[in-house]
Amino acid sequence: MSPMVSLREFARGLTPGSRLKEAEREVERLRRRAKSDQQEGNELARELKRAQRVTQKLRARVAALEDELLDSRVPEHVAATVRRVRAEHLTYLALPHLSTLARAVLDIEADGVPGALVEAGTARGGSAIVMAAAKSPARPMYVYDVFDQIPPPSDRDGADVHERYATIADGRARGVGGELYYGYRDDLYAEVSESFTRLGVPPETSSVQLVKGLFQDTIDLDEPIALAHLDGDWYDSTMTCLERIAPLISPGGRIVLDDYYAWSGCREAVDDYLAARPGFRREARGRLHLVRED
Repeated sequence: MSPMVSLREFARGLTPGSRLKEAEREVERLRRRAKSDQQEGNELARELKRAQRVTQKLRARVAALEDELLDSRVPEHVAATVRRVRAEHLTYLALPHLSTLARAVLDIEADGVPGALVEAGTARGGSAIVMAAAKSPARPMYVYDVFDQIPPPSDRDGADVHERYATIADGRARGVGGELYYGYRDDLYAEVSESFTRLGVPPETSSVQLVKGLFQDTIDLDEPIALAHLDGDWYDSTMTCLERIAPLISPGGRIVLDDYYAWSGCREAVDDYLAARPGFRREARGRLHLVRED
């Protein structure tokens, strides 16, 4: 029986010529593989470009359909306000959600539901401006915000909330369209007030009050509320809004929860509040709507 030969000994036994041929064969094998991979890569690149073109066409079609839907749901002047708010990056809400919010205000007007409008958490003011454009000029509206950096969450909020707040507190948050985040702006109150006026609903002639401060320090109403749009993000702020606003909602009125599907703290606050307080019907309309039953 022949003795076993190690790989190193075998390699030493090869002549330089045989080693060269082995190397040449390996180079040729790798060249063929590279050519095949390149052909496959080229085909994948073509497929990617085709998919991108289809995606762009679909996005354009969706945008056109959303535009048509907006025009069919709200009056021309409200639709124009919605488009300007989006174009100026004054809101995080997509066009369909703004359209739904505007329609809710118009329905309140059409149904004669008594009471004021409220927005708690307005950021750059876009959604509140749309609400103001859709309401009767005589109907009072209160817009609450710290008009500064958002307050910190509590231990009732989940990890998702604390991670988001850390991004904000560290100065790493970005605004709509990559612009400066609203909480980092020097005079947000003045900006929002000016935006109301620029877009055709001056606060002083539209029965709109901008109220600066923490919700627990400022929301103190004793009148009927027809519709409240709550965008408080975290547990404590959402619970404060519900405790102080929900009991005032008129029959047929509604609360629109902007963050129920987005942040754990808001979701838990809403569920906790409703667990002990019947009388509201849930509607999923992109955002969670709570409708006060008769």
